[in-house]
Amino acid sequence: MTLKMDANALMAFLRADFGQVAQDFVVERVAVEGLRLRMPVADRHLRPGGTVSGPSMFALADVALYLAILSRLGPVALAVTTNCAIDFMRKPAAGLDLLAEARILKLGRSLAVGDVMLFSEGNPEPVARASLTYAIPPAVPASPATK
Repeated sequence: MTLKMDANALMAFLRADFGQVAQDFVVERVAVEGLRLRMPVADRHLRPGGTVSGPSMFALADVALYLAILSRLGPVALAVTTNCAIDFMRKPAAGLDLLAEARILKLGRSLAVGDVMLFSEGNPEPVARASLTYAIPPAVPASPATK
């Protein structure tokens, strides 16, 4: 299996198609085995008590697997999350970025399944684990005019 998008292509895609959240993420590593995504934690990601909010951690997990899928398929903007289960295991360390390690478990024609482990930077113990399923839109056949 080869990659169709590298880190630069994935970041350009995010900026073009998801500009409202692109500034929240940095693709650090892309490989056939998976992807590493960083979320530089800012005040907008925090909840009372100074910890990263659950919705922010969900967004990191969701975007990480989405980009891992796109790295293999190419820019398929209409791939959508159909299921997500997330376990919050530890309080993320205050003031540290969050890192997501995404791994594709199955990439089929219509569904992709993967898992994502979330870490506070520098801590080997995960703060959360997510299992996600994505629906992949059917390939649109070329029109007779473009064949």
